[in-house]
Amino acid sequence: MPPTAQSLWALWGRLRAGHVRILWLVLGALFMVSVLPLGLYHRLVLQLSQEKLVDTERVQQTDLSRSLAQEIQLFESNLTQQLLSERQILTLMGLIDNVEDPAAEPKVTRLLENFVDSNRSTFLYLTAVGKSGRGTSASQGNFRAEQDPFVAKALQRAFVTCLQSQQLQVVKFRSDPLALVPDNRPAFVVAVPLKDVNDNFTGMLAAVVSLDPILHRLQDASVRGRSVFIVDHNGHIVAHQDTKNFVPGADASDNALVAQVKGLPQELRNTETMRFSDTSKKHPVEMIGTYSTFPELNWAVIAQRSLDAAQRDTGVTELNRQALAFVTIVVLAAIVVGYFFAVGISGPIRGLAASTRAISRGEFHQRSQVRGALEISELAENFNKMAGDIEEFIERLKEAAEENRELFIGSIRMLAAAIDEKDPYTRGHSGRVAKYSTLIGQELGLSSEELDKLRISALLHDVGKIGVEDRVLKKPGALTPEEFGLMKQHTVKGANIMRPVSQLKEMLPGIELHHEHVDGRGYPYGLQGQQIPLMARIIGVADTLDAMTTNRPYQTAMDLDYAMDRIRALAGTKFDSAVVNALESAVQHGKLRLSAVEVHV
Repeated sequence: MPPTAQSLWALWGRLRAGHVRILWLVLGALFMVSVLPLGLYHRLVLQLSQEKLVDTERVQQTDLSRSLAQEIQLFESNLTQQLLSERQILTLMGLIDNVEDPAAEPKVTRLLENFVDSNRSTFLYLTAVGKSGRGTSASQGNFRAEQDPFVAKALQRAFVTCLQSQQLQVVKFRSDPLALVPDNRPAFVVAVPLKDVNDNFTGMLAAVVSLDPILHRLQDASVRGRSVFIVDHNGHIVAHQDTKNFVPGADASDNALVAQVKGLPQELRNTETMRFSDTSKKHPVEMIGTYSTFPELNWAVIAQRSLDAAQRDTGVTELNRQALAFVTIVVLAAIVVGYFFAVGISGPIRGLAASTRAISRGEFHQRSQVRGALEISELAENFNKMAGDIEEFIERLKEAAEENRELFIGSIRMLAAAIDEKDPYTRGHSGRVAKYSTLIGQELGLSSEELDKLRISALLHDVGKIGVEDRVLKKPGALTPEEFGLMKQHTVKGANIMRPVSQLKEMLPGIELHHEHVDGRGYPYGLQGQQIPLMARIIGVADTLDAMTTNRPYQTAMDLDYAMDRIRALAGTKFDSAVVNALESAVQHGKLRLSAVEVHV
């Protein structure tokens, strides 16, 4: 039921007050800016125009290809007839029996020259040879058939064909398309056998025929984006208006129309138009093309043009531009009117969006102003309440996370201290190794997250010594090979002890591999170079530094300079050179100092 005037006035009053349901605002804006009918109409008009365009182009291409096929067929028929007429003149003058006779050669040459001069637009070269393949010839200008290997081979094939004409019942020979140097002009060789009154083979009359007249016709027809060319049934170019990029004799089978021609029977006369996509360019181009075959020559005329070019030529593009301009004006007008409907929504929503972005950045104190439509006002109130709850919850989470972290780190420290306490000589060892490792990591530019993992791994690097017998661990003298083998197991044991703890998964390489050497002589796996994780390479250097600078049963503590000399000597063999350089940098900048004070990490 249509709304009454009273209900419309009430709706307007609520709209002015800014308290109207968002549904009515959205419906009003959509109603004003809706261009769907215009868009559908525009699309329908374009579709009908394109169908009309395709029909018109199909008719034009069909007429053009058929007329060109007839012209080319007539052209070939005329030149063949001219060649037969020249053979008849040789017969009437009694020269056909032996054109290679030296006495007859001047007359034959004069006849050939007169023939070429009178057909300069078509015949480039004419030759008459006897049964032995010798004879005389005439040509235009500087054209020399024998200097073009393709023409020479075509003439040889013509002679062989004419020689076998009686057995093969060949009336004439026509070669495949040729590209004449230097400008790739299209041509072909045509020949007829010479015979005496008893129908015996006496020689051959052959000509190199220029397709320039046909080429000029193709160029005249190739206008306004249309391309017209000729191919044979093998898919090879016979003549193309673009002789630079399409050489006669070149394979053009990648063209959809040419591929269609190749698949037809050679004796079939057919004309067909089709739409296809040209993928030879950077972006596929929608094309419309027509082929017309004429079996007399086993050739086909092909005409093609892109739909874009056809649209520009027939005014469809201009129609499209005008329609788009009209739709654009309507849309702009609708947007201006719809803006006043949307402003009641966009302002409060922008405020909510800004508050949401602030909360996503961690600014949980951000609140949104309560204004706008009814639903938006309610949404803002609920949003502010939610923001307050989130802020309170995040604070509790931060406190709990910090407590858990302190508990976790404290547990690790206690575990490391317990391990060190097993041997009075190694008291504080894990803490010092963690400190040295952290300083090295800082020099190497590790991130804070990577440094945290490195510190924990260094604290736990000797956790596996829990599983080593005290008689071995606390032995004051040198270890026997058997005892050293037991001691070496502490790396694998430590990794196995910590492996069930998922939070320590990324710290395991430092625990398990800190005794690997870059030259592959370390343990437990004999890894080399970059096979050893950076964490393990750092802890290995830090572990050695602390072992050298603290009192052990088997040695007295070395001073820092002497220990650094020893470590530098082992760079590249036992230790990673980059890690050693980072340690040296920390020492030189005063970041690393030996101290008897207990280390806290």
